[in-house]
Amino acid sequence: MGGVADVNFTLVQLRYFVTAAELGSMTAASRELMVAQSAISAAIAQVERELGVQLLIRHHARGLSLTRAGERFLVEAREFLSHAAALAQSARGLAGSLTGELAVGCLTTLAPFYLSRLLREFAERYPGVRVSVAEGEISAMESALLDGRCEVALVYAIDLALDLDIRTLTRARPYALLPPEHPLARAETVSLADLAAEPMILLDLPRSRDYFRAIYPTEPRVRFRTSSYETARSLVAGGHGYSILNQRAENDQTYDGGRVACVPISDDVPALDVVLASVRGVRPTARAVAFAETCQAFFSRR
Repeated sequence: MGGVADVNFTLVQLRYFVTAAELGSMTAASRELMVAQSAISAAIAQVERELGVQLLIRHHARGLSLTRAGERFLVEAREFLSHAAALAQSARGLAGSLTGELAVGCLTTLAPFYLSRLLREFAERYPGVRVSVAEGEISAMESALLDGRCEVALVYAIDLALDLDIRTLTRARPYALLPPEHPLARAETVSLADLAAEPMILLDLPRSRDYFRAIYPTEPRVRFRTSSYETARSLVAGGHGYSILNQRAENDQTYDGGRVACVPISDDVPALDVVLASVRGVRPTARAVAFAETCQAFFSRR
């Protein structure tokens, strides 16, 4: 065909290369693919000959490692195979017949509130899709998206990488978390000035800590720091201070049997956008589109 270079390797050969590269072993790839090791080795050698570059370094008795060219090609090969799968899925027609795999990322502090119900709703709509989940902080989710380990990720929109596209699903307004015996626990609202002199329990996570500190006109009196949402709730219930959080549990009881009170903040403080992120410029698979639509429907009912 005019303008299109001849390519003399197949999707199967690409899949063999990606599997061997990810597992770091021809033997492991052979077990994973249930294909003879010699066939995998020959397929990868054919790809290398066609490209004119070495992609893998074979270490005797120590598996495989990628060359610099191999590292770049692995990213492209994953994307190419993803597009091929999307094309095949599109050709099958009906959305209800969606099959295949979808890798989803989720921010650690959002997962306990939404992930289980989202996965259940998606499974009810698309039972043929197998979903894998990776949890982590925002930077870990960005990396998982950009290197192709996840196709979409549920995160807060806090200083996200510029090469990510986002779909806003909901906004999470901050509130004050107080022990139930606190004088302001039954108030309709509380101001930051009301809390300024009191000890604070800071949810101390990358990027989140900057968001919480930016809320205050002056530096808060941080008594304890924790990276755990539930530990923050427990410390508040124990009377060690108050906290500012964005996600609300379904009840006021903590893991250790304590109680907390949630009070809206009267100040004009910024909310956090909960978004579904994906890589800009990469065409989403039909499975990713279906998951995004499921998320939109889920959050629109809340």
